Amino acid sequence: MTTHDPIPARLAALKTLPTPELKAQWRELFDSEPPPFNRRYLESRLAYRIQELAYGGLKAETIRRLEQLGEELDGGDKKKRGVRLDRDRPITGTRLLREWQGIEYVVTVTADGFEWQGRPYKSLSAIARTITGTRWNGLVFFGLKRQGGR
Repeated sequence: MTTHDPIPARLAALKTLPTPELKAQWRELFDSEPPPFNRRYLESRLAYRIQELAYGGLKAETIRRLEQLGEELDGGDKKKRGVRLDRDRPITGTRLLREWQGIEYVVTVTADGFEWQGRPYKSLSAIARTITGTRWNGLVFFGLKRQGGR
């Protein structure tokens, strides 16, 4: 008897779902409003959550090790772990993708700014200006914030 695992199909379907449906799944799986980050972020977090619920989360040993590493980095101050000074700024390591005039641009969030095409930048607006040749709010250009507000 073979059993069919629906999880791989569900993960593959995330790529084809319209963004409003991704956000609806977020509300269902996380019981909270989705964050204002780009589509790929939503897809990756939803994929993780679907697998976590189906197959189980991290082992207790792994969680303990991560906590230990966190303590080494922040001296055990758990308040520091939850604090993000710039709430609009994605977490270090996040890759932002934006298609502009048929070309896909990938920017990586670094500890002290952003990196695009191997060059460091202090702001997303500077990258957006270089790509488009016009002034843009970088958060709006990369879909992290709606024009005229959140």
